Amino acid sequence: MIRIVRPADHAVIAAVTDAAFGGPAESLILKRLREDGDMLFELVELEDDEITGHIAFSRLWADSVQLFAALAPLSIRPDRQNQGGGGRLTRAGLDLAKEFGAHAVMVLGHPDYYPRFGFSREAAARVSSPYSKSPAFMALALEPGALDQPLTIAYPDAFKD
Repeated sequence: MIRIVRPADHAVIAAVTDAAFGGPAESLILKRLREDGDMLFELVELEDDEITGHIAFSRLWADSVQLFAALAPLSIRPDRQNQGGGGRLTRAGLDLAKEFGAHAVMVLGHPDYYPRFGFSREAAARVSSPYSKSPAFMALALEPGALDQPLTIAYPDAFKD
């Protein structure tokens, strides 16, 4: 089952994220995104009422009136990795991002993983951001033409720290 995150989930999400990434850097980003009000939404996947995965979408600041989102982080409990949870959370998150009105989503993620969901370096070619030069920086337009014009985006402060 996939559902929206509740405040009572935060400690378990931090533990899942720390285990998935081998340390607290990503869970500290989550904490800061929440504190700063930059989180658009978060989803968790549950198995037998236990959180096995988590995905976060935060807002990006753009030189446009359109809403753009960042997908990060995506965390799956290590004993549940490679069983499809990341894909289920990503697809559900992208559907919800579109419902939230996001025109496009950016991700700084594994170049072999995210293209299966439609993310590409080509889609991010006109996007200027602190991560633009990284081969891990990819984008996905959720609305036709959302990435056809040059766009400058800024990530929330949580990603800088």
